[in-house]
Amino acid sequence: MQYQTYQTAEQIRATPVVAGDKMFVGNHNSGDLFAFDVKTGEKLWQNKAPNWVHSEMIYHDGKVFVGFGNRFFQGDGIRGTEESGVLALDAESGDILWKYNTKGEVMPTPAFYEGSVYVATGDKHLYKLDPASGDLLEKIEIGSTVSMSSPNITNDTLYVGGSGPLPFTFSAYDLTNEEFKWQTEFPEVFAGLDDVPPAVSDNIVVTTALTGNSDNPEHWLYALDAETGDIIWQKTLGTGEFVKNNKSGAPIIYEGKIFVGSPITKTFYAYDLKSGEKLWEYENEVMKAPPVAKDGVVYFSNTKGMVYALDSENGNVVGQKELNGTLAPSGPIIINDTLFVGSQDSNVYAVPLTEITDNAQSGQDTKLESEGDTEDNNITYYAVAGFLVLVLIGLLFFIKKRRTK
Repeated sequence: MQYQTYQTAEQIRATPVVAGDKMFVGNHNSGDLFAFDVKTGEKLWQNKAPNWVHSEMIYHDGKVFVGFGNRFFQGDGIRGTEESGVLALDAESGDILWKYNTKGEVMPTPAFYEGSVYVATGDKHLYKLDPASGDLLEKIEIGSTVSMSSPNITNDTLYVGGSGPLPFTFSAYDLTNEEFKWQTEFPEVFAGLDDVPPAVSDNIVVTTALTGNSDNPEHWLYALDAETGDIIWQKTLGTGEFVKNNKSGAPIIYEGKIFVGSPITKTFYAYDLKSGEKLWEYENEVMKAPPVAKDGVVYFSNTKGMVYALDSENGNVVGQKELNGTLAPSGPIIINDTLFVGSQDSNVYAVPLTEITDNAQSGQDTKLESEGDTEDNNITYYAVAGFLVLVLIGLLFFIKKRRTK
């Protein structure tokens, strides 16, 4: 597939979805919904949701499901003003098949499991809907507001992060027994846990969050036991400047490693999933989106419109590509050998991976070393600095001595 651009009506903050020969995506403020021919870029249909669209337009059995709602709070603490809910559309025509309204926003992407659609919301509930009719099958109280933490369903369990009322809480809901398996509280967290779609692999759940406060946020990476909710390990990514919206970077798990970018430290990291050991890091710009990976290369996007390709083993840059606008905080996807990513300039970009990896330009940001090498580098730095100070003192002494003659 060749480089392709798909023009929509407004900002894109969701990840495009590709099913067969169609690509589906929605707009942030306007709520416009689109289907495109993947290969030609032709717009196949356009419709509209009643409010913002941050949710992906997930596809199943000829239907597309998408959440809508905004981030503003009602007086009673429910997140999402005006109309919120879920739409089901015909994937071929774009016609709306049904609409289900919720009290709070549905900014997280719905999840499909065993013939039901599950929706996490800003009204502290998890909804189970019939995909054919939109009828409510079950309404489960989570007890926490879910912002952008799209549920992850793995091994019959739904994992999701939530915020208020305090403390921030991460939940695991058993879909077979229809009961909470566990809920783990994070009393020191003040932001981020409710924004991050968790990653799950090898019985470990990975998420991120911020502690401290907006004046001095500290970004943390957490690994939890998928069965018990116990924290296996936690690592600080560091402190930095607070950012608005999508405050805590989203992780992925690939070949036994965690890859995550931090908008706080402006650094991209690789950690060992089981031990929590930091393998390498790469300093860059503000990045919020979950990365993607294929064939030993991990790709991440930043808010400056850049996509970087790094060797997943050592963090070396193997390519980069400049696109336009602030790229969507929900991140890219890879379909076959093409990367798809939305942008706040209203376009979706389809970029062959070879256009990224064959573009290893000079002038790239410096890749920092792993934890083990950092200490050695510091010793070398201080040794060189000390030597230069001695040389300067010697030079000043020599000049002074000549003047006294």
